[in-house]
Amino acid sequence: MAARQTEARDWVVSPGEILAEALEEREMSQSELARRMGRPIKTINEIVNAKAALTPETALQLEMVLGIPASLWVNLEATYRRHLAERQTLERFAGYEHWLKKFPIRDLVRHGLIKGEEPVERQVSQLLTFFGAGSPDAWQERWGAPLAQYRKSASYEGSEHARGAWLRWGEILADGMTVDPFDAGRLRAVAERIRGLSRVSPIQAAIDEAQSELGAGGVALVVVPEFDGTRLSGAARWLRHEVAIVQLSLRHKTDDHFWFSCMHEIGHILDRPRHDFVDAMDAQPSDYEDAEAEARADAFARDVLLEPAAFQAFVARGAFDAMAVREFGEERNVAPGIVVGRLQHDGLIPPSRLNNLKKALRFDEHS
Repeated sequence: MAARQTEARDWVVSPGEILAEALEEREMSQSELARRMGRPIKTINEIVNAKAALTPETALQLEMVLGIPASLWVNLEATYRRHLAERQTLERFAGYEHWLKKFPIRDLVRHGLIKGEEPVERQVSQLLTFFGAGSPDAWQERWGAPLAQYRKSASYEGSEHARGAWLRWGEILADGMTVDPFDAGRLRAVAERIRGLSRVSPIQAAIDEAQSELGAGGVALVVVPEFDGTRLSGAARWLRHEVAIVQLSLRHKTDDHFWFSCMHEIGHILDRPRHDFVDAMDAQPSDYEDAEAEARADAFARDVLLEPAAFQAFVARGAFDAMAVREFGEERNVAPGIVVGRLQHDGLIPPSRLNNLKKALRFDEHS
């Protein structure tokens, strides 16, 4: 099927072929046409044989001599030249199969971001269109160096190309959202209110409301399934000077990780506006080049979700059973799973305890 599609796209009529047919219908020679147009016979012959471009001036003369509108000739020439350029470009792209294989093509096809069952050159073309790049070299210039900088941990095993595709998908989704200009004060107030959304079910309703709230503070919230090789929990980046993106992956698939990751990325935006941060799965602050920024984002998320004084008072009571956790969560207007996650993180209960209080999240709930 792909081969037939390629052959169909390769078949384009040149203006010269149409001109030759028009002359034959009129029983007019190329010499006669050249004489009537006041042009060298060589010029007409080169146009007929697609060796020379048909200029707007020539199109006007053909309209006057043959009665065929100049607009038709101009459009035929533009279509033909575009086809030649596309064919030459695709021929170059056919040599980039190794580059193409670095990307999570199956995931991109599965999510409808590029088409499957296409020749290499067309998949390269579609991938570049997805990234908004004109060539693999241009992609490297735009994405290669930044992606290399995102490798915060020496032990990180993810693919830079998969990360780039995941981040680009977030950009595309965010670009289609209505978001107000960035306002740090409003965003900080929004973060406090979002905590209560952790108690909302289903998760899609919570995400919809969080998107609306964050949009008023200048942040586009996008939740995007991870690709094979991504291994990211989230990212805080800037789409434009006054619009930020918080992108989450649901990597851990539970509500405590989701809301902590969301607050962590908001913390980055408030702490260092117009700086990009990409957070790897299970990374510690010490794994990052800017360990202090990561620690501050962690602290922001921790303290917004569970106000320090209230949490310390809860811990002092020493009751960490399911009922106590639920009551404390209701008192602080936060999901009990978040309380469980904090207790586990601080070593106050083992990782295996009270996990039934966490909500399991799936992408098919809000796809």
